[in-house]
Amino acid sequence: MTSVCDVLLTGSAGPAAARGLDVPALLGATGAAPARFVVEATADRGCLYAYRLLRRRVFVEEQGLFEDDDLDHRDEDPRTVVLVARDASGAVLGGVRLGPETDGPDIGWWRGSRLVVDPARRVAPGVGAALVRAACAYAEDAGVLRFEADVQERAVPLFTRLGWRPVRAVRVAGRPHHTMRWPIGRLARAAEGKAALGPLLRGLSPGGRGWVGDDGAPVPGSDVVAACDAILPSMVERDPDWAGWCSVLVNVNDLAAMGATPVGLLDALGARDASFAARVLTGLRRAASAYDVPILGGHTQLGVPAALSVTALGRAASPVPGGGGRPGHRVRLTADLGGRWRSGYTGRQWDSTSTRTTEELRAMLGAVGAARPAAAKDVSMAGIAGTLGMLAEAGGCGAVLEPARVPRPAGVTMGDWLTCFPGFAMLTAGGPALPAGPAAGAECGELVTGSGVRLRWPDGVVTEGVHGAVTGLGTA
Repeated sequence: MTSVCDVLLTGSAGPAAARGLDVPALLGATGAAPARFVVEATADRGCLYAYRLLRRRVFVEEQGLFEDDDLDHRDEDPRTVVLVARDASGAVLGGVRLGPETDGPDIGWWRGSRLVVDPARRVAPGVGAALVRAACAYAEDAGVLRFEADVQERAVPLFTRLGWRPVRAVRVAGRPHHTMRWPIGRLARAAEGKAALGPLLRGLSPGGRGWVGDDGAPVPGSDVVAACDAILPSMVERDPDWAGWCSVLVNVNDLAAMGATPVGLLDALGARDASFAARVLTGLRRAASAYDVPILGGHTQLGVPAALSVTALGRAASPVPGGGGRPGHRVRLTADLGGRWRSGYTGRQWDSTSTRTTEELRAMLGAVGAARPAAAKDVSMAGIAGTLGMLAEAGGCGAVLEPARVPRPAGVTMGDWLTCFPGFAMLTAGGPALPAGPAAGAECGELVTGSGVRLRWPDGVVTEGVHGAVTGLGTA
């Protein structure tokens, strides 16, 4: 079945398109007998020519914004995407272009421009709105975290009605315009799953005073640090071997964030039968062998729904706290950029660890303990931005992240990278570079007064990333 987004963004000729999909009605437009049209991304020379002719008619001949033509460098940029609205006959009713704002690598900052509707078709309701909405959807799907457009004053009400927010008054081609910003909440959504922790754990003080909200818990009266993580049951069912591997990965990363050396693992496994349990344990054994950490024991129960939890024990004479950061501390991300997306988890789980040697894995695990930063946390399922929010919250402050400075694998969008589980990635504050073997590191932000996480872009503009405290657990 073809979805509305399929037709809006790809122009796929599925059943919905064949029926003459009524885009304006689906997008909330009203009016009698609305025209039927589709919005699609296009590289077709005929469509591009028709779109540019429309721009000339409107921006040069009708409005006089430009003298000869309105073409600029964005039309020649191969990264620029053009969306067009076409009626049932294939005629181009309007179009809009969008693409990265800066030269060089795409850092997740895009701009929309040259929104145009055929003057003869302006009575057809919804064309302009459909193009704007499709541009927003396309940008978010492309991993964009800041999406803006300079809008003529008469179009501000349309953009406002569609959810855009005014930023500032500007002049384009000598005419009054307004910079508008589309609110993208992807970072906040990735972190919102942690919001229930504060109310749920109130009164428990997990980890003890000074360690609340940390990745592991120092055992009182000893140099032992314990960490425990469970794997999503749906992931265990879908990919049991990978679930077994990840159950080791996430726990040794928790120990590593505190500067602890892993000494052993305990597992608790539920499975429908012995065959399924064996698949999970195969992945767990492979990871334990790769990290050179023994499995000390555990518990296995058959005839039950899939469930997997692992506890890791480590040793650290003086653990590194997650809540040791203070305003003014620079933030560093150290991540293993090798590898690829795990099959079936594109945009969500990065896999570099399963191809690393034991020497490489141990070098990464020992990096925090060797560097001794003021604070450290390993990046969890809340993503880089959400985890930075937790590190800041534990220190009683907020954070600013600079996307242009974030170490990132080639070809991975900023939106995906800041919200995925990245395999091995450490956020540290107030310390030197981590000697983390194959992992790459760079300073990419700072801790500040306040709360939450904001993004600072190359032009100095700061946008919202994660609003307020992430967990509600408060300071460590």
